[in-house]
Amino acid sequence: MMRRIAVLDAPTNLGLRPPTASSVPGCGKAPGALRDHGLLARLRARDAGCLTPPRYDPGDWRPGDGVCHAPEISAYSLALADRIGAIIDRGEFPLVLGGDCSVLLGSGLAMHRLGEAVGGRIGLVFVDGHSDFRHPGNASYVGAAAGEDLALVTGRGQPDLAAIEGRRPYFRDIDVVVLGIRAQDEYRLDLQAAGITTRPVPALRAEGAARTAQWAHEQLVDCAGYWVHIDVDVLDPAVMPAVDAPDPGGIAFAELEILLAGLVDTPHCLGVELTVFDPDYDPDGAYAAEIVNTVVAGLAPVVAPGAAPPRLLPAGPVAPAPRAADSRPVPEPLPAPAAVPAPAVAVEPIGPDPTADGAVDDLGADPLGPGLLRRASAGDEPDPARSGIDIA
Repeated sequence: MMRRIAVLDAPTNLGLRPPTASSVPGCGKAPGALRDHGLLARLRARDAGCLTPPRYDPGDWRPGDGVCHAPEISAYSLALADRIGAIIDRGEFPLVLGGDCSVLLGSGLAMHRLGEAVGGRIGLVFVDGHSDFRHPGNASYVGAAAGEDLALVTGRGQPDLAAIEGRRPYFRDIDVVVLGIRAQDEYRLDLQAAGITTRPVPALRAEGAARTAQWAHEQLVDCAGYWVHIDVDVLDPAVMPAVDAPDPGGIAFAELEILLAGLVDTPHCLGVELTVFDPDYDPDGAYAAEIVNTVVAGLAPVVAPGAAPPRLLPAGPVAPAPRAADSRPVPEPLPAPAAVPAPAVAVEPIGPDPTADGAVDDLGADPLGPGLLRRASAGDEPDPARSGIDIA
């Protein structure tokens, strides 16, 4: 029995600063560029459509205003969590094509809902060239959610992003493994102080990509399952410079392929997101083609004939509540409602997907029926009046 991949486009650029005063980040074009190189056909994946983001408009944002586009990112994250949840409810393996790293808020929210439903914890393998751990406890101001996503999903930052639906944190510090940051990452000591497990590029290379993937599994043994975040700036700019913040000292395509294959070669890996590729820096499409080759090869274990369907482990022991880097306690997640049944082994399909034909949905659409990871009631709709903007 093979697992079926469902590809969902999340072409948001709301979490990035504008490249120039009169331009917008190009990473919103990434899903289309990757599709143009035959990604879906080569994966034999179902087209789960596209979740169109709100308009990119920093307006009169200034440092100190909070995270830029925060209300829009919050609303988008809620909708994205619904879409990811619907894919998992069908028993499929989601591949989310970003967009910038703020998509992690939507997938983190979906994973927290799932953890609540099954009475366990969901982990995160964070493969990124940067720690993205800037937050009010270690920086003079915050602003760009794509540079703060790991801090936000571990409960650090303004509540309209770090505590959507009252869930905070989406991932506990002890349930996060960071791979591929540079040896001198600005926030590496903050990660260490928080108890977040890391393996920077030098250690990853010394141990090898395959052994690093196995090591990441072992760090998350107490989790019911885990999600994988991949920012392509983990690659060295000598081989792939088409990102907003290229930083020397990254890994090679072959290493990323081996790492990805090792991370997904288990039924406990629940899905993958790919972020930050910018086709504006890839005029002939050569980098898009190489990324597609890497992703197709890396996801081969998911679609192999003998691959097991997604499976959630029994709940591990409850860990003590982590503390944020500024020493304030991170609130516990809300207790699971008694009425929500936990799936026994595999997450079962919920029925036909209204986006199976690849239709593009706008943010206001809500075509999905109730599923395991959906919000409990219509009263949970995001409040568009919520404030808090920041871009750094």
